[in-house]
Amino acid sequence: MSKREINVTINGRQYRGDVEPRKLLTDFLRDDLGLTGTHVGCEHGVCGACTVLLDNQPVRGCLMFAVQVNGAELKTIEGLAPTPTALHPLQEKFWEHHGLQCGFCTPGILLTAVALLQEIPNPSEDDIREWISGNLCRCTGYYNIIKSIQEAAKTLNTSKSNL
Repeated sequence: MSKREINVTINGRQYRGDVEPRKLLTDFLRDDLGLTGTHVGCEHGVCGACTVLLDNQPVRGCLMFAVQVNGAELKTIEGLAPTPTALHPLQEKFWEHHGLQCGFCTPGILLTAVALLQEIPNPSEDDIREWISGNLCRCTGYYNIIKSIQEAAKTLNTSKSNL
């Protein structure tokens, strides 16, 4: 099978690759680019561990072929923190409020929460539950995840008002 060239911006950086048309986005990210923060769980789009942002919208990387993102902009968990020495407010609040345990689901949940807070800056608990309903966590029971997202929303909204 002949390979196809793709050009994609990931976390603000341009990448070019030659991929087989059937190569999954998760495999391209993890195997070809070494961006292993995108986890592969169920491989059926159910668990949300492979969630990335495609043009600021959460998508399942295990359900997409790499060729489908040609010309697009992606954000993976590696691009969430603003600098190598600082955490994104969501990451800070997940750490502060124990919003993770094993951490396997955390990258997908964090990226889903980024999209949520861009669309709904002051989400209700029901909003948060609805948005993260496609991200399965086997460890936490979601209480601390929801609390972390609520607290991050407060931080983000306060910093916006101080700009």
